[in-house]
Amino acid sequence: MLARVYSCAWVGVEARVVDVEVDIARGLPAFTTVGLAETSVRESRERVKAAVTNSGFQFPNDRITVNLAPADMRKEGTGFDLPVALGVLTATGMVPEGATAGFLICGELALDGRVKPVRGVLAMAMEARRRGMNAVLVPKANRIEASVVRGIHVYAVNSLAEAVGFLKGIQPLIPEPAFAGFSPDEEVYSVDFSDIIGQNHAKRALEIAAAGKHNLLMNGPPGSGKTMLARALPSILPPLSFEEALETTRVHSAAGLLDRETPLVVVRPMRSPHHTISDAGLTGGGQNPTPGEVSLAHNGVLFLDELPEFKKRVLDVLRQPLEDGHVHIARARTKVTYPSDTLLVCAMNPCPCGYATHPGRECRCSPVQVERYQGRVSGPLLDRIDLHVEVPAVSFDDLSGRKKTREEPSSAVRARVVAAVVRQTSRFQGLPIRFNGQMGSREVRAFCGINAASQTLLETAVQRLGLSARAWMRCLKMARTIADLEGVETIETPHVAEAIQYREIFSRVEERSPWDLPQPIPTP
Repeated sequence: MLARVYSCAWVGVEARVVDVEVDIARGLPAFTTVGLAETSVRESRERVKAAVTNSGFQFPNDRITVNLAPADMRKEGTGFDLPVALGVLTATGMVPEGATAGFLICGELALDGRVKPVRGVLAMAMEARRRGMNAVLVPKANRIEASVVRGIHVYAVNSLAEAVGFLKGIQPLIPEPAFAGFSPDEEVYSVDFSDIIGQNHAKRALEIAAAGKHNLLMNGPPGSGKTMLARALPSILPPLSFEEALETTRVHSAAGLLDRETPLVVVRPMRSPHHTISDAGLTGGGQNPTPGEVSLAHNGVLFLDELPEFKKRVLDVLRQPLEDGHVHIARARTKVTYPSDTLLVCAMNPCPCGYATHPGRECRCSPVQVERYQGRVSGPLLDRIDLHVEVPAVSFDDLSGRKKTREEPSSAVRARVVAAVVRQTSRFQGLPIRFNGQMGSREVRAFCGINAASQTLLETAVQRLGLSARAWMRCLKMARTIADLEGVETIETPHVAEAIQYREIFSRVEERSPWDLPQPIPTP
């Protein structure tokens, strides 16, 4: 007696269809699982046997062989319990043959036959739609998550007995309604730009970073507002599209972090890991690879506060994800790829005590200590950060409200950002990029042409600041974004000059003392 049920295995954040083949033959009682199954999958035989018996069905006292095909793909997790149990009941005739055709099935079984939730259901539903299958059969707790995917029927069950009754046609189930909770315009943010006093230069840098997806580093003394500025950044980012929301949710689902009541991530995520994090925690990995912080921030913001306090090895592993937009993890028995298209925002102090640039407090650090402290962040990583911004201490006049200035709200800044993103989307139509910060050398040559005066200014900056070829290209990308924010197609000299000033603070020149900051380059 042979039965086949379809389920899924997870490779990174994607689902792969697995044929669960159950064969029951005469012989000594045995239950064998083959097909590169991990411990949690092999242990399912005990859960399946108890669940079948306690649900009122007779468990066969024969030799049972479960094959998970393809046999060369690793299977892990408890989601195979329900399909294995249904395969056993189909092979014994308790479930009609062919009743499970067209279904992708997953679910963990309790010993009393209850069906418990599993992770990765969103990816399974997306794979079922891609394969042209009719429906998915999932645990009741995962029903809203699966219903996010449009164009496929979602059936949810609470128990093994309920699943058998549905497949036999004696207990009909109504498909779950399509999820209708996608409303990105209703986002509420904890910090608004109007809450931040002063720091107009840093706010301008955040606006450019949000419009063109340019990485940002803020340097300033403690209490100058760097963390608050970073937390206000999501309030000016363009809203998530439905496809971006699906991509982001799939990563969180694969990591098991998805809220059952709000199964779709509608706000751009912001992740802020502690500086004690490991390289596997930041980029993903482990014995059973899971997404790291840089992937959990996909389509959102990754904020690294106190940047020099992170281990140098941990920071250096960020280079490839920042450049390519995805993370490759290779292990002896598996290879996975996680998306990491994120906006990196970093904050640091100018020296160990933090007061080297404070106008009212004396710095206690020697030049050697300052140089050693700033040297914890490698040059190649700094070179991949587009905007380097100094955030000065806030004056008492600003704090006390004497200047009577009215701060611009996030909604006004966001309107300019969205308009700039629309211009970029139109410009890059047909290309695999959406933002100026994602342009390669070919796109820079095609879309970032500048006049002779701007070329001379940029050449002077390269010579005086020692900019690398990558930094030179990033200046052109930022100038393109600044022009888009102004609603013009031609990059002018002021756009280039503004872009250059965001590369000055941390430009490494051997002759320069760590106490000295370069003077602004005059605009022709």
